[in-house]
Amino acid sequence: MQRRVMNVVKRASTAAVWLGLRHSCTVGLWFWVSGQTVCYQNWAIDDSENCDSAVRSGAVQSGGDQRWISHPETDRLNFICSRY
Repeated sequence: MQRRVMNVVKRASTAAVWLGLRHSCTVGLWFWVSGQTVCYQNWAIDDSENCDSAVRSGAVQSGGDQRWISHPETDRLNFICSRY
């Protein structure tokens, strides 16, 4: 799945792509929009412990080594969807 995401994301027109991750400052965890907590973490920098007024969501860089990054959820980025 990771390789598939990397192949799709490298063609994005934004510097990063939303992954469907949200951060809960209350419990200090990242979780998928499906409700599952995140086990695999490929963070470039995880600044989620700096819980400020901006709600943080997870994205993947579209260039370079395509690591995960945290962005305010108000940022406008491309996104990737998955069907099970």
